Amino acid sequence: MLRIHFSDADLARVRIAAAPDPLWEVAASLQRLQSRRGRWAYAGWYRMARQQTRERGLGRVLRNVFLPLYPRAAYFPDFLTPSDSVGDWDAGLESILATPPRRVLEEVTILDRTVGAPAWAGHLARLEARKEFVGMLRAYHDAVIAPYEEQAQARIEAERAARARGLLDGGVEGMLSGLGPMLRWRPPVLEAVYPKQVGDRDLYLNGRGLTLIPSYFNWGEPVTFADPEMPPVLWYSLLHEPSPPDAPHGVDAPEKSLITLLGRARAVALRTASTGATTGEIARAAGVSASSASRHATVLREAGLITTIRNGPTVLHTLTPAGASLLRAVSPME
Repeated sequence: MLRIHFSDADLARVRIAAAPDPLWEVAASLQRLQSRRGRWAYAGWYRMARQQTRERGLGRVLRNVFLPLYPRAAYFPDFLTPSDSVGDWDAGLESILATPPRRVLEEVTILDRTVGAPAWAGHLARLEARKEFVGMLRAYHDAVIAPYEEQAQARIEAERAARARGLLDGGVEGMLSGLGPMLRWRPPVLEAVYPKQVGDRDLYLNGRGLTLIPSYFNWGEPVTFADPEMPPVLWYSLLHEPSPPDAPHGVDAPEKSLITLLGRARAVALRTASTGATTGEIARAAGVSASSASRHATVLREAGLITTIRNGPTVLHTLTPAGASLLRAVSPME
């Protein structure tokens, strides 16, 4: 169990990241390649990642460099996921390059003590070795993370919309109460399910606040920095819904679903979802029953035009990039 202790000053400094943390998504994606947990949610990505790493000649880098450095374990070095990389890939890479050699060696030693570090890992204390490593990160990111950036961004925007509703209804504490099954708000402590091998841990924010970072590729337990002196952040999993089995990468909208979409009720549903809407709000806007609104939302979701997340006892529907593009392209409804 991870217990994050808040003061009144910390509650005033809680924020939710507006964009993915690309270096964390790299780390979390490498965990997905090493685990079958939640594989159904990433089936399309998993197939694409294996194909791309093979076609781009990244198989050896994956096996010999990345997987040993980001093991499926309770720890990997903090310097690989710098705090200033949220929404800024290049800034994150620059932070890796600027990591003091002493810190690199300290964290590699922790890795070695925890699960065993590869023999070459200590060489990352040298700037030239880190430059080579950053080049590998760029190649991996371009191959398997970049194709999913829009989808991840759409999910994060949906998550922010859900948490904004919690904030409007119940303030910061209301927002913290709706973070999902792995997190529980027990004022003034946010409790998080944590890996059993780590054990119990207390993190005192001491007025620094907390940045919540929704993660597309993280699955299961939330994660924070091992070093309590680092800026307080908490990466937590977005809830996933199974993708349609015939939808490549889970985002392509079948042509027949787009034709079905042209009906009035679904067009209203799509427009209503543009600002975030519950099923009940779609029903009222379209003048249909709640069950009909739910069916319309299902069609839109399976077409890749909206995404749906649970927000307490209700669900919240928001547009995907494809849905937003379609809405911009069609003429206003009469």
